[in-house]
Amino acid sequence: MLTGLEPAELPADAIEVGRIADAWGIKGWFKVLPHSASPEALFSSKRWYLQPSERGAKTFSGTLLLRVREAKEHSGTVVASAHEVDDRNTAEALKGARIFVARSSFPTPDNDEYYWVDLIGLEVVNREGLSLGSVRELLSTGPQTVLVVEYFEHGKVLERMIPFVSAYVDSVDLAARRITVDWQPDY
Repeated sequence: MLTGLEPAELPADAIEVGRIADAWGIKGWFKVLPHSASPEALFSSKRWYLQPSERGAKTFSGTLLLRVREAKEHSGTVVASAHEVDDRNTAEALKGARIFVARSSFPTPDNDEYYWVDLIGLEVVNREGLSLGSVRELLSTGPQTVLVVEYFEHGKVLERMIPFVSAYVDSVDLAARRITVDWQPDY
């Protein structure tokens, strides 16, 4: 059923950016669930690498290269077409597939803009130099993004949430893997 897709090796800098939700229409288009509210990586790359879902029916194994013809926003979601997918049955066979894109193909962010994937794992320290933990994930709450910072206390893993806005974030140093914030541990 996936005859046109060629096996590929996942790039060393591959980042999972979304999943294929379902077929869309009858001409091989498919709906994508991006992992980011701003899915620029899906639009900038014409080479997506697919891997099967961890659960559910597996219609393929390994990694496949998908050469994207077009990806666009449509009614609050992302839809795409690919050279190798020209009918609904093939698009349906991709349902659940995980989409990876080479990090090197992401568009360059503007000053003071960051990809979430680049912030995950960074140490968060306050102005006094006290470590508050490391970024486990980010949450979009609508008007702002929130850092979910994981830390250990008395042998337990705990979390604190810090709004990722200029009122609280003094600096982000990707090279040093550190975010400096105006925040206290007891907030």
